[in-house]
Amino acid sequence: MAIAAPDEKVLVLDFGAQYGQLIARRIRECKVYSEIVPHTISRAEVKRRRPKGIVFSGGPASVYQPGAPQCAPSLFDAGVPILGICYGMQLMGKMLGGNVIRAEKREYGKTELRANPESVLFRGLNPRLICWMSHGDVVAEPPLSFQVDATSSNSPVAAMSDARRNLYGVQFHPEVVHTPWGMDLFRNFLFGPCGCTGQWTMARFVDEAVEKIREQTDGGRVVLALSGGVDSCTTAALVQRGVADRLTCIFVDHGLLRKGEAEQVVQDFGQTFKLNLVHVQAQERFLRLLHGVTEPEQKRQIIGREFIAVFEEHARKIGRVQFLAQGTLYPDVIESGTKTSAAIKTHHNVGALPERMRLKLIEPLRDLFKDEVRRLAQELKLPDELTWRHPFPGPGLAIRIVGDVTPERLETLRGADAIITDEVRKAGLYRRLFQTFGVLSPAKSVGVMGDERTYGSTIIVRAVTSEDAMTADWAHLPYEVLESISNRIINEVPGINRVAYDISSKPPATIEWE
Repeated sequence: MAIAAPDEKVLVLDFGAQYGQLIARRIRECKVYSEIVPHTISRAEVKRRRPKGIVFSGGPASVYQPGAPQCAPSLFDAGVPILGICYGMQLMGKMLGGNVIRAEKREYGKTELRANPESVLFRGLNPRLICWMSHGDVVAEPPLSFQVDATSSNSPVAAMSDARRNLYGVQFHPEVVHTPWGMDLFRNFLFGPCGCTGQWTMARFVDEAVEKIREQTDGGRVVLALSGGVDSCTTAALVQRGVADRLTCIFVDHGLLRKGEAEQVVQDFGQTFKLNLVHVQAQERFLRLLHGVTEPEQKRQIIGREFIAVFEEHARKIGRVQFLAQGTLYPDVIESGTKTSAAIKTHHNVGALPERMRLKLIEPLRDLFKDEVRRLAQELKLPDELTWRHPFPGPGLAIRIVGDVTPERLETLRGADAIITDEVRKAGLYRRLFQTFGVLSPAKSVGVMGDERTYGSTIIVRAVTSEDAMTADWAHLPYEVLESISNRIINEVPGINRVAYDISSKPPATIEWE
């Protein structure tokens, strides 16, 4: 179930861009709904969706290479304004008769742009700007009907337009923060040629989502996969508005939770929120299935399938349940793989679902990014403690234990993870971080404790800053905080004699280790 504002949306055609999700986010930040779709979308499908505008993303290919991805040629005459970015502009140039060649000098990083402030995209901006480039091909000559709106030292056509047909292209990336005025360009496109008014708000989303849930369920009973995180809690709040007492939340303790987490969830939702809550203790069941499994994708598949099995079993006990609600987000869908993007890792609630399910899915957050869910939680008046709780993956500690998952290794990681969170909170850094946790490495090393040789395990501390989980930077935690974390873990967690700090960002790494 996807929720959108049908009268005002923009489609982002995905050509395999590194920054495709950022384009969609920037458009949404302008209060215009956006959706990423395959570049193979037909003109008929575009017409059916009635978008206000279309954006062609960048991509790794060269437009003149055999088999390079293309859009339907008829899109250019569909009467919908189009903005091409990087590869998207080059594709527009080539398909409409321009000349695209390999650049003599490639452009990567910050670049000075000379722009025409009278043109549509640059209206109200300075004639000299700093932008972010990342390309090896250039449009040497634009199509005949186009004018050049901007140039750079190595790009004779850094931006172009055919205002009569509402076709626009830029060689740089306005969606990244390194193009500091990029949002102004998006606004010029959205509120100019596209005629958008910026009506997509979280208040409107709530009304549309609740109405859609009422229509979809049509009096049927719903079970909801509750984890205690902001995604599932926000989903519960929305679904409850739509179905009232026909909702039963099922909290599955699969034995892979953090220290004290199960007790906290039961207390919060059974007592504080007064939701109809079923607490399923399934620790032995999940650990038995994970015994000896070390490959991360296999762990995710096993956990995802078993989750559904548990939900369906308890739905039968409740009786007459037709729907399963879960807090799937847009990044979950994207990272699990789409028609035009590779699978990074299978999320248990997307790619790990069984092919045949008795229950029909309700996923009101499926088209939202993490920061949008938090804004939605605030709109629904959820407590700050839930709204800003750090994300915790459905497979839990199973994917923070590299290698075999055993009760002993789980207990070790629980102890270390609790210390990390406690020290981060004491330092007043919890809200400033997107996520912080521990990873139990299979690597062992020699150490010395009490004048005796030890051969212990390693805990890796991970802390990142991010807005939407699609990209993340490693957090520069103060040395004294890292020192406290390390001292406490080594002194308080048996079997650990070494602590390391992960200083990799996403990309090229992911936030979770598995």
